[in-house]
Order: sequence, then structure tokens, then C-alpha cells
Amino acid sequence: MNFSSIILGLILFLNFIFALVVVFKERRDPGATWAWLLVLSFIPIAGFLLYLLFAQNFRHVRLFHWDDLKKIGVKEIILEQLERIHTGNFRFYNESASKYRDLIYMYLKNNHSMFTEENAVDVITDGQEKFDRLFKDIDGAKDYIHIQYYIIQNDVLGKKLINLLTQKAREGVKVRVLYDQLGSRKLTKRFFREFRAAGGLAEAFFPSKLRLINLRLNYRNHRKLVIIDGEIGYVGGFNVGDEYLGLNSKFGYWRDTHLRIIGSAVYALQIRFILDWNQASHHHAITYSPNLFPEVAPCGRIGMQIVTSGPDSELEHIKNGYIKMISSAKKTIHIQTPYFIPDASVLDSLRIAVLSGVEVKIMIPDKPDHIFVYWATYSYIGELLKVGATVYLYNNGFIHSKTIVIDEEIASVGTANIDFRSFKLNFEVNAFLYDDRISKKLTDMFEEDLRVSRQLTLEEYHQRPRWIRIKEGISRLLSPIL
Repeated sequence: MNFSSIILGLILFLNFIFALVVVFKERRDPGATWAWLLVLSFIPIAGFLLYLLFAQNFRHVRLFHWDDLKKIGVKEIILEQLERIHTGNFRFYNESASKYRDLIYMYLKNNHSMFTEENAVDVITDGQEKFDRLFKDIDGAKDYIHIQYYIIQNDVLGKKLINLLTQKAREGVKVRVLYDQLGSRKLTKRFFREFRAAGGLAEAFFPSKLRLINLRLNYRNHRKLVIIDGEIGYVGGFNVGDEYLGLNSKFGYWRDTHLRIIGSAVYALQIRFILDWNQASHHHAITYSPNLFPEVAPCGRIGMQIVTSGPDSELEHIKNGYIKMISSAKKTIHIQTPYFIPDASVLDSLRIAVLSGVEVKIMIPDKPDHIFVYWATYSYIGELLKVGATVYLYNNGFIHSKTIVIDEEIASVGTANIDFRSFKLNFEVNAFLYDDRISKKLTDMFEEDLRVSRQLTLEEYHQRPRWIRIKEGISRLLSPIL
């Protein structure tokens, strides 16, 4: 036996031991375990490196600490709401909220998501409109601006945003910008130089000590939040970059869904931002002050909860809400998502809904931005086509919207996709809306998008070429770790 054979045997043996000890020690779900075993088996050395990059487990780590929650009375509000809902003494403004009180109760109890009803909400689907309104609101800020995005590009739109924020900082407005370092990896220190010189603060989430290498490829902060003076809030799918204005030839028109909120739900967005900011910032932590949560006059009647999830939590909060909504559907389910890689629980809930006579309509892009994710999506879509779901391929550019509407009564809009990454690995935030008017509006928008979409039939799916079937099969095997 020569030296190279000994080395190869040692590598394979160590790889086998590593697979047994590390992968099973993580106590992952069986799908993810088998996916990593395949990677470790077929590419021993590279597979080990990929595991180190992608498979760190933070579920046992408490990442967020903020003791001032008691000072704003959030815990007392939640406990009071739980008691009143449990005893049947909670008075809801509309029937939609009352009908889904069990979902509201679930998030109060397990996600500390206070329920608010005195909100006005605008739904925005066009990037130009979103940033026109956002820049106008920023320009009118008097006290502070809190901004958090997964992606901020160093392009025309990104520079326009940072220039406006720099001007507001010069005016004495307290401006804080939080970005995910991996998502915003193209940003440089020069991008924030004038902003910081003007007094603005900018922090990166989970930064790497190395400029071009970040070993934390998983567990990224995928949230998109803006809070202005504690009175106006934004949440949804748009990041900051020229492509979100439809200026990237690869994607064309960018169809997304974002919410502009006025009302007490902004408090919940504020809490989430502060928790994320204080995790990222060691020198400029935010402490409680009354101006962070100003008294807001009632401006609407839309009930909602701001729900967050992430790898630091044992429960997959947003996914659980999706399942609860789907299982409650009696008539219709409308879903828009760029990635459709559900786990067995979500897939089964949708399959059961279809088999129970619920009309399930799903809209996905007709072009990929991530090849493996795209073909894995096709594979799972086929499962629902077989039981009678209706699937549409959006042709007017790229659809990035993350929305679910149930029976035109309740809806969810936010940052979470229907995939393993959003359910388990990323930090996400969604608004759950208990209002038939907003839900009907989102349904109407879905129907409007049908004009620039085409239906994917079961017959067409069965006739797909063999090379597509092979790509679907490979991508599906890897789907738990995509």
C-alpha cells in the first residue's frame, strides 16, 4: 500500500467519523441530515469545508438581549391581551380578527407579538413608488430614522439613500443604518464615510473579520425595516438597489410587496430594530427613551401582529403561522413567493387544503435568480399540480413578493419565503394582517398579476425534458440545505 492510498483512506475515515459525530450531534431534521451526508460522502474534503460554512447551529445561543422591554409595558400588554382572549373578553374591531383569535393567541403566547388594531396600511408593489414615498418620509423626519436592510447596493439608488440620510444627520436627526454584511458585501468603508462624519451610525450584522470571506454564510439577517420618528414604519420584500427599480436587464421589472404602516404596530417594528441593532452594535446601543415609542393617535382599524423568526428560536414562528392559516382556509389560498421549497409540514398542509376543495393558487417567477433553488421549486410545485393546485409563472420580470392571503380575510406580508432557509436559517419578519379589506386588496393584486402570467399545467409539467427532471432531482436532494 503506497503513501497516497494511506492518506486517502485516512481522509475517508476521518470524514466518516466527522459525519457521524457532528451531523447527528446537531440533531437536524432527517432531510437536512441526509443532504449533508450526501455532500460529505461524495465530496469529502470540500464537503467538510461546506459544512463549516453553511451548517453552524445557533439555535441554542441567545443572541438578543434588551432589558428595557419592561419599561415600555410590552410584557404587561401581552399578558393582558392573552387573558382577555382566553376568557373571551377581548373586543375586536372586525370579524376577521375575531375569527382568527386562535392565531393571534398563538403569536401572543409564543412570539410575544402584541396585537394592535388602530393601524392604517398602504400596500406598495412598485419599487419606484416605494422609494419615492420612503424618501419623502425620510426627508420629513424630525427626530430619528432607523433603517435595516438585507441588501444595500453601492449603486445609484444606494447612493441616493445614503446621501439623503447624510443630509438628515447633518440636520441633527439621529440616523441608524443596519445592514447584513453578506447581503451587502459590496459596500465599502467609503460608502459610509461622509454619513459617519455627519454623525450617522452604521453597523453590519454578523460581520467577518476578513474583508472578502465570511464563514457565517447561514444565519443572515434577511429583515427589511424602516422606522421614522416612531410614527411611520415600512416592512416587506424590497431591498435597496437599482434592480428593485427594474433597472437590471437580467430581471427586468421587479414585482414585490411592501407595507407602509402608521399606527401602534410601528412600536413592534421599533422593538425588532432595537433588538437587532443592539446585537450588532457594541458601542452605540439603544437604551429606552420615551421618544422611541411616542403616543400615536388612532388612524385606522386594521388589526395586525409583527412576527419574527430566526435560528436563535426553537420554534419556527412564521412557518407555524403559515401552516395555521393554510389549515384554516375554507375557500381560497393565494400565494406569491419567489422560492417554493416547503418542508413536509407545509407541503402536506397545502396538499390537504387542495384535496379538501380549497382553491389554491400559487404564483412563482418564470425566471431564476438562483438555479438550484429554481429547479427545486419546480419539483415541489409539481407535487401540488398533481393534486389540483393552480400554478402561475410570472412573466413580467421577476416576482419577489412574499404574500399569503386566506379566504380574502387574513394575510401575511413580509420577508420570509416559503423555503428551508427562511423557516430555519435566516432572521425574518412578517406582518400578519387581520383585515378583510387589505386581504381583498392583496387578492385583487394577485388577480391583476395574472394578466402578465401564464398557467403551468400538469400536462406541460409532465412533458418537461429529461434534463430538467435530472436538475429537479438533484436540486430536491439538496433542498434542505439550499
